[in-house]
Amino acid sequence: MSAPVRGIIFDKDGTLFDFGTTWEAWAAAFLLNATDNDTVRATKIGHAIGFDLAKRKFRRDSLVIAGTAGEITDALLPHFPGMGRDAMLNMLNAEAEVAPQAEAVALAPFLQGLRRRGLALGVATNDAESPARAHLQGAGVVDLFDFVAGFDSGHGGKPAPGQLLAFCAQCGLEPVDVIMVGDSLHDLRAGRAAGMRTLGVLTGMASEADLAPLAETVLPDIGHIPAWLDQQGV
Repeated sequence: MSAPVRGIIFDKDGTLFDFGTTWEAWAAAFLLNATDNDTVRATKIGHAIGFDLAKRKFRRDSLVIAGTAGEITDALLPHFPGMGRDAMLNMLNAEAEVAPQAEAVALAPFLQGLRRRGLALGVATNDAESPARAHLQGAGVVDLFDFVAGFDSGHGGKPAPGQLLAFCAQCGLEPVDVIMVGDSLHDLRAGRAAGMRTLGVLTGMASEADLAPLAETVLPDIGHIPAWLDQQGV
């Protein structure tokens, strides 16, 4: 028999929010703003982070999909001579905070339904914590989470399990009682490393075939989780 589900920790981008709708528009705007609308230079920099400016699309192997904001900063720095790492990271975080977010499903009623089941809820993202909280606040749901961690919150970033174990410690949960939900292999590997059950969702850039080997099941989006929980008797 499976352990009871007492908590769920979610990735943010590609899980709570649709990745392509949100971040492909952001990437195009960021690259053009950062290069003073020099499309040739913006296109070149885009290639360095796996983004096709002309098509407004990320490659499936793009660093941006699962990497931390720090890793993205390091990839961008060689293209901005004279800009320090802290300045670049601050610029990325400031741009990210105002990126328009497309909810994967209507988040408020979805999360309220999970709270009514008595579940602890958390967010573990490779984004920085400040823009993550801004995005959740913008959706009106930040107060529905017991725990929010970014790569800079002191627990490391995914695929390491530090954020997930910190959620368990804060909420008094055992990893075996928690579900990790994410759209990337980084998310699912972090969940496995933490000793959690894992669910994949298809609102990011990965396919079902990509996620299935590391997920208990792969769902179209997080809106299917309540029915899955019903099947588990939660």
